[in-house]
Amino acid sequence: MRRSSRATRWAIPVTALCLIVAGCGADDSESAQGVSNALGTTSDINPKNPDELRDGGNLRLATTSFPANWNTLSNDGNDGEIADIERPLMPRSFTVDAAGQLSVNHDYFTDVQLTGTEPQQVTYTINPKAVWSDGTPITWEDIRSQAKALDGTDKRYLIAITSGFDRVERVERGVDDKQAVITFKQHYAEWRGQFAGNSSLFPKSVTDTPEAFNASLVDHMGPTAGPFQVQSTDRGQGRITLNRNPKWWGATPKLDTITYSVLDRSAWTGALQNNELDAILLSTIDDVKTVRGTEGLTIRRAPGNRWRHITFNGAPGSILSDPKLRVAISKAIDRQGIATATQNGLVEQPKPLNSHVYLEGQEGYQDNAPAFDLDGAAQELDALGWKLNGDVREKDGRELEIRDVMYNDPTWVQIAQIVQQNLAQIGVKLTIDTKPGAGYFTDVIQPGDFDLAQFVFQGDASPLSSLPQTYAYNPDDLQNNFGRIGSPELNDLINRTLSELDPKKATELANEVDRKVFEEGHSLPLTQSEGNYGLRADLANYGSPGLASYDYTKIGFVK
Repeated sequence: MRRSSRATRWAIPVTALCLIVAGCGADDSESAQGVSNALGTTSDINPKNPDELRDGGNLRLATTSFPANWNTLSNDGNDGEIADIERPLMPRSFTVDAAGQLSVNHDYFTDVQLTGTEPQQVTYTINPKAVWSDGTPITWEDIRSQAKALDGTDKRYLIAITSGFDRVERVERGVDDKQAVITFKQHYAEWRGQFAGNSSLFPKSVTDTPEAFNASLVDHMGPTAGPFQVQSTDRGQGRITLNRNPKWWGATPKLDTITYSVLDRSAWTGALQNNELDAILLSTIDDVKTVRGTEGLTIRRAPGNRWRHITFNGAPGSILSDPKLRVAISKAIDRQGIATATQNGLVEQPKPLNSHVYLEGQEGYQDNAPAFDLDGAAQELDALGWKLNGDVREKDGRELEIRDVMYNDPTWVQIAQIVQQNLAQIGVKLTIDTKPGAGYFTDVIQPGDFDLAQFVFQGDASPLSSLPQTYAYNPDDLQNNFGRIGSPELNDLINRTLSELDPKKATELANEVDRKVFEEGHSLPLTQSEGNYGLRADLANYGSPGLASYDYTKIGFVK
């Protein structure tokens, strides 16, 4: 999953994830009008045929920060917001529908097939027309170079996730330069997600050397291969403009340009209302009321693929290094109370997300979370030697005081205040420590400067691919395991899960992984995002997609 940065950044282990903010409480007069939490097959994007849309136009969107690194395969670029900007720019092997089902993306590949199981082999046949924006053909060498960069053997590559390439033995030329054959040394269950979902294919000029991988896209985007390309960027003004790619071989986009403006999340709704933006994610019931009351705007809803959570810091020497202590604290956090407070009026029945692996409504989802139990948590703290001394527990002369770090957003603070109140009831003191969005991951989360940390992960149709990135623990290769928590047993279980080519058995193992992650006190899922978007009523094929991927050639404004 990819992390999303702030209110986001959508962060992801895999990544995918974001700092995205949640909604605030509401009264029943602003109910969600039947919107449920289950992902199911839901999508709400105002679908229209391209011939119903105007030719041209500029789609104005917002992002909360300028990309720290345009290479989303790198640890600095592993940010859901950056990935969103790059979706109309970069190749992906599969498209996803609202039910999470994958289909070969024929703009880039004429065929992608599992062509062997002992050993496992996958054959990618590249569209003969596919070229990078500098005119260089997309070939098997781009696939080989990316596979080598992400296999984890050369630690100079600062990768965010291996995407299963650590299981690849070799990548070979097929019948010609437009075909790549990947041979695995170990089975990989999520082979369909290696160049899909939250991952995309980059040119070999970016992945060929550690220097290029780490630094070549820090200040600007390199060659792209989508219906759009980067026309201009202005870091000082906080503006990114995409225009049509003249070398694009697929359907002609309806839009002329897509413009991203860097804005603090708190300014999004006002900018939409003032006709400065065309579409935004809605985070609070006040956002919903504003959009509802503004002529020419509409709300589109489908349960989102992002989810809020708390990551614990279990690094050696940290106050939460003991897994039993983390589990006890987890049991004292009222996740249903958080869901009710932050999502009332935004979804029909607010409830917590109870899995680290699957979104609710996604095949494989089941409730593996511990029950909210203040009395049980207090008893466990007593047994661990943390004894009450006044209002705060102590052990060996040290108070049980922990610091909760988050992006400075009202909803994240609201969540922290609820956690603070919960933990105070069992003698745990929580300090709320807000941070600006700029540098939140690179300067705070990645170095482990927290006891608890709040941000968002982004799910996709290949959820198992992010298990080693986020929940396996390798001290020399942390990837998205920011809390530095894990065990050899969990690593082995994750390995077995990813090695299972039978989807049903892989799902069963994935739920074992989820239960083990809860048992280790690694992190605590809170809520799945509401998926409420405010946008211009005449904007088509865009809005709240659920798990589905957008077709950027079909997005536009109704005639």
